[in-house]
Amino acid sequence: MCLCIPSQVVEIHPEDSTVTVDTLGVKRRVSVHLILEPLALGDYLLIHVGFAISKIDQDEALKSLEEYRRLLAEVGEEGARELFI
Repeated sequence: MCLCIPSQVVEIHPEDSTVTVDTLGVKRRVSVHLILEPLALGDYLLIHVGFAISKIDQDEALKSLEEYRRLLAEVGEEGARELFI
């Protein structure tokens, strides 16, 4: 099973079709080769194995992030490792 956590675009790198995203405080660079629509800073993406697979609405992203934060708070750090690793 794969979980896609909404990630916010914080930097755009057009020279190699990548962006830097923030996923629950963790920043990483991902490919946007699969995204056909224009991207802007602040957009939300779903990421899978280093590739953005879709752009999602901000309201949907924020609701999803709220649920992930609630779940993480409920299970704690050790429980999160079991869920996500």
